[in-house]
Amino acid sequence: MKEERISVFDIFKIGIGPSSSHTLGPWRAAQQFLKSLQSTIGLAQVISVKAHLYGSLAKTGKGHGTDIAVILGLSGYDPVTIETADIDRILSEISSSETILLHGEMKISFSPKTDVLFHFTESLPFHPNGLTFIADCGPQGVVQETYYSVGGGFVVQEGSGSESSAESVVLPFPIDHAGDLLKWHKASGLSIWEMVLENEKAWKDEKVIRKDLLNIWHIMQQSIFHGCQTKGILPGGLNVQRRAASLNQKLLNSKICSGCDEWIDSIRSGGAGFNYTLDWVSCFALAVNEENASYSRVVTAPTNGAAGVIPAVLQFHMTFCGGTEEDIFRFMLTAGEIGSIFKKGATISAAMGGCQAEIGVSSAMAAAGLTQVSGGTVEQCLMAAEIAMEHHLGLTCDPVGGLVQIPCIERNTMGAIKAITASQLALQSNPENAKVSLDNVVKTMWETALDMNNRYKETSEGGLAVNIPISLSEC
Repeated sequence: MKEERISVFDIFKIGIGPSSSHTLGPWRAAQQFLKSLQSTIGLAQVISVKAHLYGSLAKTGKGHGTDIAVILGLSGYDPVTIETADIDRILSEISSSETILLHGEMKISFSPKTDVLFHFTESLPFHPNGLTFIADCGPQGVVQETYYSVGGGFVVQEGSGSESSAESVVLPFPIDHAGDLLKWHKASGLSIWEMVLENEKAWKDEKVIRKDLLNIWHIMQQSIFHGCQTKGILPGGLNVQRRAASLNQKLLNSKICSGCDEWIDSIRSGGAGFNYTLDWVSCFALAVNEENASYSRVVTAPTNGAAGVIPAVLQFHMTFCGGTEEDIFRFMLTAGEIGSIFKKGATISAAMGGCQAEIGVSSAMAAAGLTQVSGGTVEQCLMAAEIAMEHHLGLTCDPVGGLVQIPCIERNTMGAIKAITASQLALQSNPENAKVSLDNVVKTMWETALDMNNRYKETSEGGLAVNIPISLSEC
């Protein structure tokens, strides 16, 4: 394992669905390529640009919107700020005019059909999610750069080796393994969230950290709320019916709420029985990932495909367990650190490790976060994360039609429920009696990923993807 300093804000990124590795990552790669062109040759010298997609980016790129992400990135739009309602119009204008404004400044000829190329039978050596940009700059020659989208929106340029957006610093509590958390806890007496906060202060002031984490939660909660109010068919051609809004309406007896606060109050007043609570956890998770599948704004947690688990579990705590704003802060710091441990010791890329790397990791993160705000010890938080991942080991990634819909959306409900169960088990257990450590399960997850057949790693060449008869009407 290489030493890697990852901020919580590297794990939780605001972006556009449906995939962090196939949408957000390629989008960021396109932006990086533009920045490179600007700093070396200048956009005025560019005559044409082509994007070549390889491996999993090619095989499931259409269903994951990889071509759309590349085009929007080259056009100068940012996934954090773009008006999602404008995406169809922007793409239509580029397609009809066969031109693109590089970075919104330099108009060049560009055809989405011929200038974004899918190499279905080729894969680049470093990672299954590879893409190469080639710019013809006339007398200045050709500029070619290759990038890898390695999961969770992290991007590596070939030859650079850098993934994290947080600059390299010396942290007071460097953490690469779960064992490091235990070591620093014994030395300092601090809880996980307190250690992570001290590390985050190396990059940001505490007031800014709190403000930015609460903003991330705001985006998550808006994804839940909007998804619970929106009916219809998901895009992509599978004709999947959105379910969160119908479930929301059923649970609230068709009551219409004017805003999120009124909606939460209505949920609380509806009861607190097991079935009622379970339905709402599922509804929260469905809502986020239906939003994700609709090219709406979500937060990687740690990926887009698993974006619904953490919001569902945290909303459960806030709605039914009396959660506070301070709980949001502590939950996110704890969960973020667990995510970084999996990224360093294994992977958060389904193209490398199957869905255990996405839903499994998100469930472990949520389990630890929930245990933290439920009064658990450091040992119990780590135990909860271990339990959650242990029961996701070997989970394949087999998206039907290459879309982040079947079975991805429902898997978020399963990940959320497993996280809550794992937390409850850990809170009622003595970690000293545990036979499996979190570091054991991280190592096992990576070994399982290496053993897993590539057909089950986000290629749509195995599992449900080849056993469900479908007829895609749009892609």
